[in-house]
Amino acid sequence: MTAAVAMVEEDKPDWNDGVFLVDKPVGLTSFAIVRRIRRLLGIKKVGHAGTLDPFASGLLIVCVGRSATRQIEQFMAGRKTYRARLQLGVETTTQDPEGSVVATRPVPKLDEATLTACLRRHVGPQLQAPPPFSAAKHKGKPLYVYARQGVQIEKPAKPIEIFRLELLDYDADAGQLSIEVECSRGTYIRVLAADIGRALGCGAHLVALRRTRSGQFAVEDGLSGEELFVDNDPQLLRSKRRSLEQVLQPAG
Repeated sequence: MTAAVAMVEEDKPDWNDGVFLVDKPVGLTSFAIVRRIRRLLGIKKVGHAGTLDPFASGLLIVCVGRSATRQIEQFMAGRKTYRARLQLGVETTTQDPEGSVVATRPVPKLDEATLTACLRRHVGPQLQAPPPFSAAKHKGKPLYVYARQGVQIEKPAKPIEIFRLELLDYDADAGQLSIEVECSRGTYIRVLAADIGRALGCGAHLVALRRTRSGQFAVEDGLSGEELFVDNDPQLLRSKRRSLEQVLQPAG
């Protein structure tokens, strides 16, 4: 995951720093949400605490103003919870639906006990390398820039942790597996999806992803991303503002 900070000309003189929780819809980039909030409020600094790919949906923490954007690293450090759907038997170049199919294999007969045991083996501290199609940097450029040019850059694996990995549903006819993941910062769910597919002997790629929690924040408390584009009145957005004092106060 990466942080992004966007800038416009001047701060509103009557605006205080704040945090907004947005439920990003499928099809929009994370920066599209940042850009929309920036235009609605006219704030100099707007950033988000963790990118969601266009095919993904869910919680996007948006920080507005100088003091709030300085807290992005802190907000990114918390545990993340995702709901993901995997397509078994199909591998893609990007390990997600945006890539080209590179391999197909028959999906073996799988029961709940087999799937649960497989997921259990992926829980705990582990090392995970950034995938080639990711925003991880190499010599100042994202890896996906090299990958699109046919150059594969291998970055060292970094420690991550899967705290919880639960089976939600398995559609044997479609070969689709739905899971819920609670993980540490820096975890690539599509890499986890590919790992699960390999462990099941058929390969897999991520077809849907939704972030439901990040640290103390939950997606059900967020503003619908679609509502941001209904009109140019910032009042609805401002009504959802959370002050830094609110979000930084100790729990309990």
